[in-house]
Amino acid sequence: MRGVSVFCKVVAATLTVVALGACLGCGGDEAAVPEPGREAAAPGRPRIALIMKSLANEFFLTMEEGAREHQRQHAEKYDLIAQGIKDERDVNRQVQLVEQMMAQNVDAIVIAPADSKLLVSVCKRAMDAGIVVVNIDNKFDDEVLAERDVRIPFVGPDNREGARKVGEYLATYLSEGDPVAIVEGIPTAFNAIQRKLGFEDAMNAAGMNIVASQSGSWETSRANQIVSAMITENPNIKAFLCANDSMALGAVSALRAAGKLDEVYVVGFDNISAVQELLGRGEILATADQHADRLAVFGIEYALEMLAGEAPPEDYETPVDLVTAEDL
Repeated sequence: MRGVSVFCKVVAATLTVVALGACLGCGGDEAAVPEPGREAAAPGRPRIALIMKSLANEFFLTMEEGAREHQRQHAEKYDLIAQGIKDERDVNRQVQLVEQMMAQNVDAIVIAPADSKLLVSVCKRAMDAGIVVVNIDNKFDDEVLAERDVRIPFVGPDNREGARKVGEYLATYLSEGDPVAIVEGIPTAFNAIQRKLGFEDAMNAAGMNIVASQSGSWETSRANQIVSAMITENPNIKAFLCANDSMALGAVSALRAAGKLDEVYVVGFDNISAVQELLGRGEILATADQHADRLAVFGIEYALEMLAGEAPPEDYETPVDLVTAEDL
């Protein structure tokens, strides 16, 4: 696994820290983006832009905090600009952020794209401008990359494997033939597709009956609505497999309101802190930890290697682990 030692390979001058951007609070507002040209990079030290999805999602706040802490510990190695969007589906805003980072002449962009296809073109333009691009969290679509004749390395976990682990654990609490439902992420996101496939792998192997599957758009409120409707239409559902923890929280809320929380299992994905108490109480059975605090760091380290000419643009798999109440 790549660790902090990776930076020993990077040749950099000793410089001062340039603090760029403002850390967002839990309300989900975007950090202020400096006007192009307002911030000048210190000579010899690369500037890396981290572009995330919704900072209203605790997962990405944790990702940002991990990246900022890493930069503080390695301030002589690089400067960091961290940005996020308000809405998981606001692809256009992410495109604008990439364009703004291009205008500021950053050296590298580490991006968790809101869409696996629509961000490829603007990232290719960034690469054509000499900017290193590293893809984290949600993988770019291989067919679109091939069509654009571009190679962008993906640094992140095997989402299908992580979801399969969660589903297999859930299956030990169910009986063959039990009806279950999947609450998917955004259908155009590669990680959403892979997590759905992983859940299906586990449920099909265990002989469960998947009676419903619908997108909750990664959002708590939307998942709450969907789960409420599903349990009305299929009152015998025994479990909900949610493609992220935000949606798992929505599922728990819906089941509590319906008086079914004690008889229906819920699993999620991401291991955000908001699910820790629910795991302890058994209201969420399991989740998957893809280590949000380290995921951006892995991407930043890889970008630094590429800037130093020491890493080829190849994918790099990061850990994903099953988390249950016993692990707390």
